Amino acid sequence: MAIGDLTRINTNIAAFNALNSLKNIGNQLGVSQLRLQSGKRINESADDPAGFSIASKLTSRARGLATALDSVGTSMNLLSIAEGAAQSIHDNLMNIQDLIRQTTSSNLGTSERGAIEQQIDDLSAEITRLRDSTTFNGVSLIDGTFTGRRILTGAEASDTILASISQDFSLASLGLSDASMAVDTVANASLSLTYVDAALTSVRLEIQNIGSVSSRLRSISDNLSVAVTNTQAAKSRVMDADVAAEQVNAVRLQILQQLATAQLTQANSGPQQVLALFR
Repeated sequence: MAIGDLTRINTNIAAFNALNSLKNIGNQLGVSQLRLQSGKRINESADDPAGFSIASKLTSRARGLATALDSVGTSMNLLSIAEGAAQSIHDNLMNIQDLIRQTTSSNLGTSERGAIEQQIDDLSAEITRLRDSTTFNGVSLIDGTFTGRRILTGAEASDTILASISQDFSLASLGLSDASMAVDTVANASLSLTYVDAALTSVRLEIQNIGSVSSRLRSISDNLSVAVTNTQAAKSRVMDADVAAEQVNAVRLQILQQLATAQLTQANSGPQQVLALFR
């Protein structure tokens, strides 16, 4: 920086230098104060072009991960509904099994068998109701049509897994009917038990499948939660201001601003000192 010659009054170099310094400090102070007001280190791309680009990518990734986390959470809720209904069907089949076992005794008369058959019919009707009414947002879950459904599991569109509930929980698909659950004779009751046992096996396998997918999604959800937090933290390190450091810097710049103002005042008084020589 040129010091300037105080004996030359047409061009006050010292004043120009002090003014430029004051402007520079003022600009820096403005940036520092904006960072304190917004809490951001980067308020526009000009503040840090590379950092702005990195922060933008991190923001996009964090949003993608958050969307995936919502997708996984929704899918877990869906599977929970399906599993609950499947478990209820399993319990009803177990009750049917218990009732049929009672009819394998030759001690029961026609009226007792008729009463048990009515209970079996009622439980069968409940199984049908559960199968038909178990839906999520209008989508049937346990009628065998919920297959090959994609679940978003990451920030990229290609990050997906497939989920299926392929078992149709209708009585017919489970191999059950009035004939296969007949209890009018001991022989028919014994045969009916084998059909119900097979149906229970099919239901248990599908419940196991649902549980396996749910467990996987729970693990994915935990990992996504960590990824979202880490990505947001990385963005914060790039984008957010260190408030303590900025406060210290602002105080430093305010002091420098006062010094530059004093220097400008002093530089402007130089020509007056030259004028004093002629008095």
